[in-house]
Amino acid sequence: MQYAVVMQSQVHQLNLFADYFQFYVCDAQFRTDTGALWDEVATDRMLAAGPDLLAIGTARNMHVPVTLEVLDCEPVDDSAQWDQVIAGGVSFPSGTIIAFGCTDNPDDAQRFSVRPGSYRARISYAGLDDLSDDGLDGNDRYRVQLWPGVMGPISVVKPRAI
Repeated sequence: MQYAVVMQSQVHQLNLFADYFQFYVCDAQFRTDTGALWDEVATDRMLAAGPDLLAIGTARNMHVPVTLEVLDCEPVDDSAQWDQVIAGGVSFPSGTIIAFGCTDNPDDAQRFSVRPGSYRARISYAGLDDLSDDGLDGNDRYRVQLWPGVMGPISVVKPRAI
């Protein structure tokens, strides 16, 4: 008799230091050169990606609230509730995800176990225009949803209204 492997959904509330206006969600053994990710297109959409790393852009370079959801299937589309939504793909071959600010030490990053393999990703952004005059305080928040699936190109699900 064969048994299906059932992955339980995980929801993690994080507070990550978004130095240089970004944070990472990636495989614990990532190989992506983070210095080569950002170009004008990636900067405009606030997401750069390598095969094993997502670099999520932020509105502030302070600590920001991040919800990381690891799901067993594609979530319901709730993009109407967000300022901007971007989709893409990433691989977690080690079976461990880490989340950290770009200048933090990855060895100290929070770790989350997942089934090794390819994942679809949906990154949702809210409160991007709700910052203090000095840009240090705000109500911006970020959600990263991951579920098993075929990696695909980055696409804009809902563009930011400017």
